[in-house]
Amino acid sequence: MRNQLEFEVYGNYALFTDPVTKLGGEKFSYHVPSYQALKGIVESIYWKPSIIWHIDEVRIINAIQTESKGVRPIEYNGGNTLAYYTYLRNPRYQVRCHFEFNPYRQDLNHDHNEGKHFNIAKRALKAGGRRDIFLGARECQGYVEPCVFGEGKGFYDEVPEVDFGIMVHGISYPDETGRKERETRLWRVKMEYGVIRFIRPEECALIRKTGEGSAKPFGPVNMQSVDNLYEELLPRGGGSE
Repeated sequence: MRNQLEFEVYGNYALFTDPVTKLGGEKFSYHVPSYQALKGIVESIYWKPSIIWHIDEVRIINAIQTESKGVRPIEYNGGNTLAYYTYLRNPRYQVRCHFEFNPYRQDLNHDHNEGKHFNIAKRALKAGGRRDIFLGARECQGYVEPCVFGEGKGFYDEVPEVDFGIMVHGISYPDETGRKERETRLWRVKMEYGVIRFIRPEECALIRKTGEGSAKPFGPVNMQSVDNLYEELLPRGGGSE
């Protein structure tokens, strides 16, 4: 597939929070990463508003293990609550994804250069990403590196099927759908021989509206060249003092 990246992401812990468990103030991780969590990871590697990353599949390498920790959530009213968060321990995944140009951002058509974005994305991946990588939550630091999808031994390579039931697929935002509503997508997750193959966002049949929003405008102020910004930072009159 065109514009496709393959990478491995891993860390000591992950917390892909099941939203149902947030109601009581204690968080429990999904057993596998959601489409949206993996999309956030690849967007931390490289992202521009003119492209949309699509997650094709994820391979679960390590055994699924959980570990609970007692934490004290920040309470702005001065409380001192103890909560238990349940994390995934020693997660490691192989991810295959690709990008497509955003058809709803006609104002950014001038930035539709496949070769440029693909080569920058590969360099960013090789460098470990442009921004910090997190496995679902801020306290779960992750690391990425290029790989060949399917290489190496995985814990579930010989397991024909595991059904994880209904999970959150992701969130549809106005700048990627052309609609004003934010939508939360659900789907039924199945892992076959260690691999979860994601359906595309528009193929999700279970959708819940979760508010309204608008696409962020990107004009000349947001898209200035480095040379223009450098000139603005120089003292008036040209040279440095």
